[in-house]
Formats: sequence, C-alpha cells, structure tokens
Amino acid sequence: MRRAGLGEGGPLENVVASGYSAYEEENEHLQEGLRAKVSALKHLSIDIGTEVKYQKNMLDDMDSDFDSTGGLLGATIGRVKQLSRGSQTKLLCYMLFFCFLVFTILYWFIKLR
Repeated sequence: MRRAGLGEGGPLENVVASGYSAYEEENEHLQEGLRAKVSALKHLSIDIGTEVKYQKNMLDDMDSDFDSTGGLLGATIGRVKQLSRGSQTKLLCYMLFFCFLVFTILYWFIKLR
C-alpha cells in the first residue's frame, strides 16, 4: 500500500521543492541586504579615513603655525631682554605701561560690548 505524499510527484515532494525555493529566495534577499550593509560600511570607513587624513593635515598646519608663532614670540622676548640690559630702562617701562593700557582698554571694550 502506498502512502499519499511519499511517492514521486506526490504533494509532499512539491512542498519540499517549493520550501527549498522559498528558503533560497529568502537567503538571496538576506544576502542582498548584507551586501548593501557591507557596501555602506565600506564607504563609511573610506570616508572616515579621508576625514582622518584631512584632520591630520590640519593639525600639521596648526603645528607649523604654532612653531612660527613661538619663533616670533621668542625673538620679541629677546628684544625685551636686550632693552632691559641696556640703559633704556625708561623706554622699557613706557612700553610695559603702554601694553598694560592697551590690554585694559581692550578688556573694557570687550566687556561693555
């Protein structure tokens, strides 16, 4: 006696075949989703790398600006020291008073603004 659905071409075989194609379609759909996510991650990592390189270049530029400012500041302090060694102490006092006055006026101007 033959059971229904166990022979060739029976309903069970059709269910198995159609179930396999459903799983295959679902897997393909999930693979496409993964491909899209991997592609998005790839582009994101490339963008992050580009931004890191840009920030590094900006930081290097800032370092060179600070180095040049340090050289300028060092030269100015050297000149002030030269003034203090010489007989131009009066000129040094006037210059320091002038700087104090300018900073005080700027402070008041900024504060009242």
